[in-house]
Amino acid sequence: MEDLYLELIKRVGEDPSREGLLDTPKRAAAAMRFITRGYEQTLDDVLNKAIFEADTEDMVIVKDIELYSLCEHHLLPFIGKCHVAYLPQGKVIGLSKIARIVDLYARRFQIQERLTKEIAHAIHDAVAPAGVAVVVEAKHLCMMMRGVEKQNSVMTTSSMLGLFRTQISTRSEFLNLINR
Repeated sequence: MEDLYLELIKRVGEDPSREGLLDTPKRAAAAMRFITRGYEQTLDDVLNKAIFEADTEDMVIVKDIELYSLCEHHLLPFIGKCHVAYLPQGKVIGLSKIARIVDLYARRFQIQERLTKEIAHAIHDAVAPAGVAVVVEAKHLCMMMRGVEKQNSVMTTSSMLGLFRTQISTRSEFLNLINR
């Protein structure tokens, strides 16, 4: 990967032997490996057996989970937040694991629509709840730094499974709670 970054620096017309760029290929490769570390993990790795028996069926919500991803079309970042809810049926997920699930899928080349769906299905697969809801709100640098150059646009996507899809009152409760 370092060789590719070295070539990239040359191709944009820069001098890779310039002092400020001497270690850039190495640093850029390390950064890319970190940013895309989701490829090296599985859902089981992330959950690490943090699934617990619980006798609650009340909605669990974790909101404002920050996320950082790379748009698969331009390899530019999109940055935002994710709101996750689920309706337990005998099992709950360790709180930090929900954020780790978001990172698992965000730390890959992505489109926001798929990211939202993958998070929802991972929660569903982990604890088989009565329903899962995921909303992602993000700003895309591919739209801010190039192309239409719109600085204030935010893309919102949602994935609703189970009772969040079939019961409008459940979906409305979730949406009201995350918009407080």
